[in-house]
Amino acid sequence: MFDIGFSELIVIAVVALIVIGPERLPGVARTVGHLLGRLQRYVNDVKSDINREIQIEELKKMQSDVVSQMKDMEQSVNAQLGSVETSLNESIAAGIGEKSAAASTEGAAPAAAEAPPALAAAPADKPQA
Repeated sequence: MFDIGFSELIVIAVVALIVIGPERLPGVARTVGHLLGRLQRYVNDVKSDINREIQIEELKKMQSDVVSQMKDMEQSVNAQLGSVETSLNESIAAGIGEKSAAASTEGAAPAAAEAPPALAAAPADKPQA
């Protein structure tokens, strides 16, 4: 945090011993230690909060990128699906047109051949009155 060397700390300790006195120096040192500990915890909390906010912002940006890519992919898939559906409908229409054209050129003779034969006689096991 601060750029203080060992010799500077000794000078500070000697001045504190002279100014504060030997009776109150341990209490003051303890209080200063507690205050420095609180300050250090506070600084660490602020750093962690800032890092957390940065991570949240990065995640939000990544989420928006993924959502935009997903929308682009959905549009691409829908476009491909539409083109496949169109070509399939055209193929089906062409197949139906060819089949109806072939049926109309053959005439009505195949339709009569496909009809079931009619029953000519009644069954013999029925009694007649």
